[in-house]
Amino acid sequence: MAILINRGTRAIVQGFTGKIGSFHAEDMQRYGTNVVGGVTPGKGGQTHLGLPVFNTVKGAVRETRAEASIVFVPPPFAADSIMEAADAGIKFCVCITDGIPSQDMMRVKRYMRRYRFEDRMRLIGPNCAGIITPGQALMGIMPGSIYLPGRVGIVGRSGTLGYEAASQMKALGIGVSTSVGIGGDPINGSSFKDILELFEQDDDTDAVVMIGEIGGPQEAEAALWARDNMRKPLIAYIAGLSAPKGRRMGHAGAIISAFGESAQEKVEILKEAGVTIVPTPASFGEIVAGVMADRTNAA
Repeated sequence: MAILINRGTRAIVQGFTGKIGSFHAEDMQRYGTNVVGGVTPGKGGQTHLGLPVFNTVKGAVRETRAEASIVFVPPPFAADSIMEAADAGIKFCVCITDGIPSQDMMRVKRYMRRYRFEDRMRLIGPNCAGIITPGQALMGIMPGSIYLPGRVGIVGRSGTLGYEAASQMKALGIGVSTSVGIGGDPINGSSFKDILELFEQDDDTDAVVMIGEIGGPQEAEAALWARDNMRKPLIAYIAGLSAPKGRRMGHAGAIISAFGESAQEKVEILKEAGVTIVPTPASFGEIVAGVMADRTNAA
C-alpha cells in the first residue's frame, strides 16, 4: 500500500474555508483523496465543498473518524494547529505552511515528545509540498498529473525538484509508490532517515530517490543509515553545488554553516555509503532507469 497514505485514509483540512485551504482541498478531492471534513474555528456547523466544517480538530475526529490532517494555516497560528492535531489523536499530519518561526517548531517538537512513541503523531513539513501516493491519495500542493503509479519512492526537501524527478520518470514509464516532501526548514517533523525506514519496510517500493540540498546533517545521517540498513537501491541528488558558504539559498535550512553541510561534502559522504548519485537535475530519469534495469537483471 506504499507509505503513510492510501485511498482509504480519512483526511481533514485545517484552514479549510480559507482561500488556499479551499483551493487545495478541492484539488485533493478531485484527485480522489478521502477528505471527510475540515476545521475553521468559528465556522463549525457550516458546509464547505460539500463537507462538514468543525470548530476544533477534536470535534472533527470525533464525528468523522479522521486519521490524517493537512495544515493550511498562517504562520503565526500554524504551530498551535499542529499541536491541536496531535492532541486530538491524529496519526499523520502534513504542514504546508512556510515561514513558521523556528522557536515555534521547537515548541511543537517538545510538545510531541510528551506522547509515547507508538502514540506519537507523525509530522511532515512544515514548508513542504506534501505527500502523494499516485492513483490513490494526495495531501499536498503537488500536481497529481505528473505522477505515474509505480514502485520507486521519492523523498525530498525541495518540492519542485521532486516534481522534476517524477516527470522525467513518468516520461520513461517509471512510476512512483509514494512521494514525500519533508520540507526545507531547519526544524521539521520527519527526517530523510525517518522516511527511508518506511520505504525500506514497504513491499510496494523497489528503490528510492532522495533529493537533498545544502545545510544541515540530514543527508549525511541518511547515508550512514542506508549503508548499514537498506537493501533497496538508494539514488540521491544534492542541490547547491555552487552555493557560497554562509548564504541562504531558497529554503530556510539551505545555508552552509559547518563542515559537512556543503553539497560537495554531502555527495562524497553519499558515494562512500554506496549511494548512486544523480549529477544534474536533467538526469533523474536516466539514472533511475539505469538502476532499475540493473536491479531487474540482477534478479
